[in-house]
This record gives sequence, structure tokens and C-alpha cells, in this order.
Amino acid sequence: MEATQVYSRDKAQLERRRLALALIGIGLLAGCASRPPVRTASSWPEPSPAPGPAPIAGGLNFDPSERELAVAQAMLLVNTPYTYGGNTPQGGFDCSGLIYYVFQHVTGDRRLPRTTAQWADATVPVSNRQAERGDLVFFNTTGRPFSHMGLFVGDGEFVHAPSTGGMVHKTRLSNPYFARRYQGARRAFAA
Repeated sequence: MEATQVYSRDKAQLERRRLALALIGIGLLAGCASRPPVRTASSWPEPSPAPGPAPIAGGLNFDPSERELAVAQAMLLVNTPYTYGGNTPQGGFDCSGLIYYVFQHVTGDRRLPRTTAQWADATVPVSNRQAERGDLVFFNTTGRPFSHMGLFVGDGEFVHAPSTGGMVHKTRLSNPYFARRYQGARRAFAA
């Protein structure tokens, strides 16, 4: 067999193995999923009083059955490096690039918002009590509203790409830094 044929065969086997591992990981994460516990006022912060942008009529309205896939996809990206403007696992992520990648892969939609302000604009606000796994959470980290975002994964935690030199990771909403800057949850899924 020629070297190029062996290489092509080995490369195809490697891609099949990667896909199988990703599917197993998604299955394990989805299998462990449970409804988040009822939150009290002290378990996570109330949003700051800053008004949000007016949502696009009806919001994005993604299929609610894709919530757990969004959470699983975000969890698979934990430990990916932060890169300003990044929106791929190979190139790294910024916060809105992470959300763009997650929803693009879950929904197949390529006409998604890209910036945090655009995501806030295209989603519908929900109260803390109504927030579900897969909803988006927003923060004011730069002195302007909706300057940072993440994906709520339940149990008071969210996945996000925090800053230069950092990695995608899970953080508690009660983390002092983020609790002071929390602006609320917003929904991209149909009710």
C-alpha cells in the first residue's frame, strides 16, 4: 500500500475515533443532567438595574430540545484557550465567539449574532427563577452593559471564555467579581 493511502486511512480512522469520543462525552454529560435546584435570592445575584437592549421580536427561538446539546457542547470546550476575536477550538475563543460556536454547532444556523451586545439584542430576558440550563448570562465587565457573557449550565454555574491568557472554564454566578457585574439571564430558545 502506498504511504498516502495509509495516511488517508489512518486519518479517517482518527476522525471517526474523535467523533465517537465526542458523542460519548455528550451522552455522558446529557445523562448526568438534572434540573437545577430552586434558587433563593442569596444563591445568586439579582441583575443590576441597567436596562437591556430591546429584544428582537420573538427572539432567536431555537428548539428547546437542543438546550442540553448546547450545555454539552460548551462543556466539551472547557480548557480551550482564550483568544480575542476567536470563535473556533483551534484558534481559541472570546466570550461571544464561544457562544457563537456552541449555537452554530447545535442549531446549524450560520446567521447568528457575534458580539455580546448583538446576543443580548437577539434574546429575551428571563428572571433568575426562570433561568434554565442553556440560557445566556450577561455581565458588565468594562463599564458598558452586556460586555461579557456565558452559558448557564445549572447549579449556579456558567461556562465562559474569561480573558486574555485564560481558558474557557466554569465559574459560579456567586463569584464575587461576576456577582457584582451580573446583568441577568436571557433566552435564545423558544418558550
